[in-house]
Amino acid sequence: MNTLPQQLANGLFLGSMYGLIAIGYTMVYGIVQLINFAHGEIFMTGGFGALTVYLALPDGISMWIALPAMLVGGALVAVLIAVGAERFAYRPLRGAPRLAPLITAIGLSLALQQLVFNVYPNAKTARVFPQLPFGPYHVGSVTIQSGDVFLILAAPLCMAILAFFVRLSRTGRAMQATAQDPDTAQLMGIDTNRIIVVAFAIGGLFAAVAGTAYGLKYGSVSYDMGFIAGLKAFTAAVLGGIGNIYGAMLGGLVLGLAEAMATAYIANIPGMQQLGGGGWAAVWAFVLLILVLLFRPQGLLGERVADRA
Repeated sequence: MNTLPQQLANGLFLGSMYGLIAIGYTMVYGIVQLINFAHGEIFMTGGFGALTVYLALPDGISMWIALPAMLVGGALVAVLIAVGAERFAYRPLRGAPRLAPLITAIGLSLALQQLVFNVYPNAKTARVFPQLPFGPYHVGSVTIQSGDVFLILAAPLCMAILAFFVRLSRTGRAMQATAQDPDTAQLMGIDTNRIIVVAFAIGGLFAAVAGTAYGLKYGSVSYDMGFIAGLKAFTAAVLGGIGNIYGAMLGGLVLGLAEAMATAYIANIPGMQQLGGGGWAAVWAFVLLILVLLFRPQGLLGERVADRA
C-alpha cells in the first residue's frame, strides 16, 4: 500500500501517452472506418523527427528553446507521413474490400520501421534522447520525473484544444458530419477528401507529441518502439469506444492504470509470482482488452462522438 500512490501516478502518466496515440486511431476510424495499423510507426517517426531537430541545433542549446523546435520538427515529419499514407496508400483503396487497406496498413507499418532501421544513422540501437533540465519532483511519496511533467501538461492541453476544434470550428463540424454520413456530407458541399486528410494530420500531430513524450520519459527512442506502443494504443481506443475521441483518452488512462497496477501487484498474489513484473505488462493489457470485448464490446463510452453532436 505504501507504493500505491506512485503506481497510480505511473499509470496516469503512461495512460496519457497511450491516449495521445489512441486519438489517431480513433479519429481515422471515426471518419473512414479504417484501422490504421501504421499509426504506431507514425508515432515512432515523430520521436525520431524530434531527435533529428535536436541534433541539428547548436551544441549546448537550452532545452527550453530546443523543445518547441523538436515538437514542430516531430510534428512535421509525422503529419507528412500520415497525410502521405492517406493520399498514396489508403485513398486508392477506399472502395476496395476492407481487408485490402488493412493489409496495406500492416505493410506500411513494416516499411516505415525498416526504413528508419536502415536509413537513420545508428538506428540499429536505441538513440539517446535529450532530457528536460529539471526534476525529479517529490509530492509526498510520489516521484514525478521531468518527462512525466511534460506528459501531464501536454495530454490535457492537447485534449482541450481538440475538443474545442471538433465542437466549435467549421472544420470540426464538417468532420462530425463526415463521420456520421460521408455521402450526405459530400452532397451538402463538404469536401470529404479534405476532411479525411485533416483527420490523418491531427492523428499524426498527436502521435508526434506522444513520440516526443516517450523520448523524454524513457531517455531514448528506437526504430521498433512503435509496434507495442501502437498495439496498446489501439487497445486503448477499443477500450474507450473506437471512433470516440474522449473514449480514446479514457481508454488510455484505464489501460495505463491497469498495466501499472498489474505489473506492481500481481506478483504479490499467492501462486502468481511468476506472472508479475514489467515483462508481463503487454499481457495484462490485452487481458483487459479481451474482458472489455466480452462484457462491453462497444467500449467504455460506446458510440462515436459524431453521433452525439
